[in-house]
Order: sequence, then C-alpha cells, then structure tokens
Amino acid sequence: MMKIKNKLAAPISLIAAGLLAMSVFILPGGAQLQAAEPGNGKNASILHISSVDAQKGPKYVKIGLGKSMVLELPRPVRDVLVSNPKLMDAVVHTSNRVYLIGLKVGQANAFFFDRDGKQILTLEVSVEQDMEPVKRLLSRLIPGSNINLESINDNVIMTGSVRTPAQSNRASDIVGRFIAKGGKEKEGAKRVVNMLAVEAREQVMLQVKVVEMNREIIKQLGVNLGAVATSGNLTYSLLSSTPFSALGKDVIEGVPGMSNGAGLFGGTNKFSVNAMLKAMERNGMTRTLAEPNLTAISGETAKFHAGGEFPIPVASDNNSISVEWKKFGVLLNFTPVVLSEGRISLQIKSEVSELSQEGAIQVGGITLPAIATRNAESTVELPSGGALMMAGLISSKTRQAVNGLPGLKNLPVLGMLFKSRDFVKQESELTIIVTPYIVKPVSARKLTSSDVGFAPASDAKANLLGHFNRIYGRRGRMPRGRQHGDYGFIVE
Repeated sequence: MMKIKNKLAAPISLIAAGLLAMSVFILPGGAQLQAAEPGNGKNASILHISSVDAQKGPKYVKIGLGKSMVLELPRPVRDVLVSNPKLMDAVVHTSNRVYLIGLKVGQANAFFFDRDGKQILTLEVSVEQDMEPVKRLLSRLIPGSNINLESINDNVIMTGSVRTPAQSNRASDIVGRFIAKGGKEKEGAKRVVNMLAVEAREQVMLQVKVVEMNREIIKQLGVNLGAVATSGNLTYSLLSSTPFSALGKDVIEGVPGMSNGAGLFGGTNKFSVNAMLKAMERNGMTRTLAEPNLTAISGETAKFHAGGEFPIPVASDNNSISVEWKKFGVLLNFTPVVLSEGRISLQIKSEVSELSQEGAIQVGGITLPAIATRNAESTVELPSGGALMMAGLISSKTRQAVNGLPGLKNLPVLGMLFKSRDFVKQESELTIIVTPYIVKPVSARKLTSSDVGFAPASDAKANLLGHFNRIYGRRGRMPRGRQHGDYGFIVE
C-alpha cells in the first residue's frame, strides 16, 4: 500500500508536539547521516540531506515509536511514497521539508521525487521503541551498572555489564515490564534478550550430606494345630492354620508345607495330634549416606544421581513389550542464584528412594517392585559457607494383625493355640545438610587427587604381610606433602 501527500501543511500544534518529542538514531550500513548536535543553534532532530548524500544511495535511519524527525532535502519535492502508512507517516510541510512520524514498531521505506519525476532520495526507516528513558532509569536504579539497550522490532537486546546476577535479573524484569503490552509481563519478559556480563563471581559449589536411618522390628507368634480322630467308619479332623497377614508372609520360610518354629506330634491308631509353634523376631537397621559436591553457574541447574535404574515392561499396540527405566537411589537437583557478594538464593530438591516389595504388583507372571520415596524441596537464602539442615523427616508405621478361629481365639491362655499374631514397626528419618560456597577456578598445580602416593604392594608383602599398597618412610614418621589430616585412598 502506498500513501501520497503533496504539500500538505501540518497544524501548528502537531508541528510543535513533533519538535518537542522528536528522536532520530543513525543506523549502521549505507551512508552515515550526521544530525546537528545540541547547542549549535540547530535542532538535533533535523536531518539535512545534501546533493552529495542523495547520490550515495539509500539512507538508513531509526525513529522512536510515537516520535518524529524533520527531513530537509536538497531540492523541492513534489511526491512522497510511503510503503506502509500504518508504520510511518510522511507530511510535506514545505517544498524542501518533510516530517516523518513513527506510528507503529516495524520497518518501512519512503521515496521522494521532484517536479520532473526524478528520484531525490530513498529512505529506509526502522520504527523502534525509544529506550533512552529506560536506560536512564536503569542507570539510576542500578548504580555501578553499564547497560546498553538496543531495540529490534518488538525485542530488546541488553548488553554491557552489571556487578551481580541479581542486578542482571532486576534489569531484565524492568525492561520486560516496560515493553509489555496490556499488562502481559510474561510476554514482555520473553522479548528481552539478556546479554549482560556479570562482574562478580557467580559459580556456586554445593556440599550436600544426605543421611537416612531405617529401623524395622518384626515379631511373629502363632500355632498351627491339627487333629484327626477315627471312630468306626467315620473320621473327624480339626485343622487350625493361621497366616501372618500384617507382613503378608513368614519372616523365614522353612521347608515346603512347614515354617520356622517347634513342632509336636503324637497319637494312637484312632487319634493323632500335631501342633507347630511358629515364633520369630527380626530387628533390622539400614543406613544410607551420600555426600555429593556439585558446582553450577548462577541461575543454572545441577543434577546428581547415586543409585540405579530398574526396568519396567510396557506393552505396546502391536502386542510387543518394551522396557522403560525408572531411577531410584539418591537424587539431587539445585539451582543457585548469587544475589550479592556472599549471599546465595538456593532452590534445592532432594529425593531418596529404594525398591520395596510392599506395594509390588504382578503383571503377566512378572513381579514389578514398588518404590519407597522420601523427598524434600525448599528455597532458601544463605551466605557463602552457611549451612542448612532439613531434618525431622520422620516416618513411623506400626501394624498388628491377629488371625484365628472365631470364639476359640478369645479364650484365656488356651486361645493362643488357635490364633497367630504378628507385629511390624518401621521407623525412618531423613536428614539433609546443604552448604553453598561461592567458588572460583584455580590453577591445576594447586589441586591434588586422592591417589597421590599410591602404589600397589609387591607380591611378597601382599602374600606375607597382607599389604595392599606400599608404605613409605619410617615407622612413626609421615611422608612430606601438602595434605593435612585424613586424605587419600581407602585401604582396609
């Protein structure tokens, strides 16, 4: 679409408003057009085109959104063609002066012709948001920063440097809210390209210690009773076999048809009795420990996994079975953000899981174990070297079950012969200690690995003395080295 205006005089109020709000930027590429500097008696938004400049080809300029510029041509102009009137408007005030007004963000071009139909000038115009007010605001709100803003269509590129990552995030938030339309801050944030360099150190090392203690107590006591009596052609039998339903099975399985315990058998030709006392107690304790050290850049996520994966068969549409893998063990995810020198905002997520037969299912003759999971997730702010403990994640479960013959199991003393009782108590506690540090790289010569000084023992010392490694120095004297305290490889 083209728009033509021929010697259309603008109202005085429009001209005055345009002169007060005019803003012009020179784009790289093509001929460089220099506007007059303030203080030399000329308006800085007036762009003079000489006959020599007009012959050099298209000229590239940038106009602020909602602002204007004055274009002075070397000879009288008759016609002006604008490629996109929705983005830019051109008003011919006099024969040599044209007003260009930026209406909408985008790019357009304009062609200027004289009375003979000859082309005077081709102008390539980019209408962008004026970021100078935001730049002054950032300079005032974020002291010590050097932030440059460049607008390209609806996007803004931030370059320069700030002192801390928090200042970088704050600058992105301010610019995103400035360019947001209709209160849509999230859309504005997506159109900000943050290329700011952070002067402060922003690498964070996280020391994590995960300790889980599990304790389990199981008690089982029951009697299986069987009696057979014969009278003539009639046979009478009594059978009392009670299961352990709280745990779902005996603690220790014995031979087929029998379980752990003591048995009593006796009888005559016409009467026989067999009884088996089942009694077992189990006390167990499990300790899980993981001490990962992770390092991540501010704002990035680091992950740690110590454990394994187990397969899960999955049926597909073509009656085939595929395998998916599920992770278990100790998993750790953390995202640090350096707010200022020595202060760290830390988002941490930790999980401890293990395979469990409780809740397991059988599919097609395959037993799929369940996963017992304990996790913790938190966002905190800590100084460098400060520690946080997430403790008290206690789980306590108690289960009891009594199985027996109705009526007989409630008899005093004798009722024990007709019932079984099992008691299960499970307790677990998970403790997580996290300590973040702001770190910086050092020379490799200052670092020492844990295998320094290790050498395998000779065959004679390994066979006769049971040594796994060579021992240096005299007894009672330690070899010289940079390490202090406990360090190095583990030998038992």
